[in-house]
Amino acid sequence: MAGMSAGLEAIETASRDELLSLQLERLATTLRHAYKNVDQYRSTFDAAGVSPEDCRSLEDLRHFPFLTKDTFRENYPLGLLAVPRERVARIHASSGTTGKPTVVAYTQSDIDMWAIVMARSIWAAGGRPGDVVHVAYGYGLFTGGLGAHYGAERLGCTVIPVSGGQTARQVSLIHDLQPRIILVTPSYCLNLIDEMERQGLDPTDTSLEIGIFGAEPWTDEMRQEIEQRLQIDAVDIYGLTEVIGPGVAQECVETKDGLTVWEDHFYPEIIDPDTGEILPSGEEGELVLTSLTKEAMPVIRYRTGDLTRLLPATARTMRRIARIKGRTDDMLIIRGVNLYPSQLEVILLRIPELAPHYQLEVVQAGNSNGLVVHVESREHLDDPAARALAATAAGRIKDGVGITVEIRVAEPGSVSRSTGKAQRVVNRTS
Repeated sequence: MAGMSAGLEAIETASRDELLSLQLERLATTLRHAYKNVDQYRSTFDAAGVSPEDCRSLEDLRHFPFLTKDTFRENYPLGLLAVPRERVARIHASSGTTGKPTVVAYTQSDIDMWAIVMARSIWAAGGRPGDVVHVAYGYGLFTGGLGAHYGAERLGCTVIPVSGGQTARQVSLIHDLQPRIILVTPSYCLNLIDEMERQGLDPTDTSLEIGIFGAEPWTDEMRQEIEQRLQIDAVDIYGLTEVIGPGVAQECVETKDGLTVWEDHFYPEIIDPDTGEILPSGEEGELVLTSLTKEAMPVIRYRTGDLTRLLPATARTMRRIARIKGRTDDMLIIRGVNLYPSQLEVILLRIPELAPHYQLEVVQAGNSNGLVVHVESREHLDDPAARALAATAAGRIKDGVGITVEIRVAEPGSVSRSTGKAQRVVNRTS
């Protein structure tokens, strides 16, 4: 594909009225396409008493039923396909670790659209044609690697398709091939930084200038850790398999103030996760997405499970979402208190003596859960110093979220490392 050398696409700076008009036109087309070609949509629309013709404004979308991950599983593998199977150019799937995998099909037009929004995302992050791009997202059925790859090629970059794992080799390739940009999960980036230091390399002295981080929730404290240790601009990217993959929304490097949703292709809503009611802009709730240009598997009001807020436009005329706080199914209930791993990450990363590696062990005992937080010190500590650091961390968490936890401070390198998405929470029965 030809490189993108013209900079911003016209739609990124179009007026709000132009964008709204395009959204409504594309939404009407998507609703008709889904209703005509997918039994699931036809039956749920009919049951809700709505038809595509009832959507005369964007606000009318609220009357249409939600789509959930369970719907994908119930229609496994290709029951939600809206085009003849022969038109499918590619299939991706989620890991299926909690049940049947979510299978998603793409036409060639879908693949082209995906490449365009990913190229747009890399540009927004500061990437330019000719940049060398190190892709450390997993390749294969996971959407991360190939999504980043096609977008970088579309932009006209030189792509190093490393995938995940082989950490020592990745560090050598970064040293030898001099990439300017890395696409990787934040937890695995920390692993790469540690490996650089093990090899005697100075992480602040690499060729890297930009990191595009996604596939797992991360905090501003994690951003600061990575930016300081690598001396790069660390920006957020968002996507999910059911909708397209990475490239649904991207943080712009000039503002770093949340993720611009590419609203010409994806229409966002925020709902109360308990009632399903739409929440006003700025209120935290569950992100719901509707695809506006997908052919093979359009998604209408897909409940992502991701918790965020919808924010007004800044760097582009499209609206933003705040950094993902966590998922509705990630919430922990510890002794009656609701909390998300990201809340603990903020507290832990503000303690200078602790390394940014942690794992939460939920201990089920009777009718309540306890929490053991496994962390590690940046430097070797004797037992009294480790106990004092654990007491400090426990006190900060008690003050911050109101629960008592057990902190176990281990030696540097002791907490399990990620080669992709980090497993932040493990469960144990006492």
